Amino acid sequence: MSKKNKNIQGVVYSTNPDFEYQHQNEEEHETLSNEKQDLRVMLDKKQRAGKAVTLITGFIGKEEDLQVLGKTLKTKCGVGGTVKDGEIMIQGDFRDKIMLILQQAGFKAKKAGG
Repeated sequence: MSKKNKNIQGVVYSTNPDFEYQHQNEEEHETLSNEKQDLRVMLDKKQRAGKAVTLITGFIGKEEDLQVLGKTLKTKCGVGGTVKDGEIMIQGDFRDKIMLILQQAGFKAKKAGG
């Protein structure tokens, strides 16, 4: 089951064109201040055909704020990436540069993984 449809209750499939799924109430957390965020920066190569990506996890807050942080990191590193499932993925190995950028912005960031 896709993560997008994880909170659907009851009916799995309907032929009624006017049918709307009932979703569980998903709480969106208020965005914590930068000093209270505990971010983890790690390198990941799994299921990416050997390509390395830098993952930033642990952000607590609204999706819009996560998107803004992701865009900032992608711009400052000069590479592509994406924000999904509460994680920021930056193409390539930019752990040190991202750690520096996050710490200058006031985030608590740690390197994680091997």
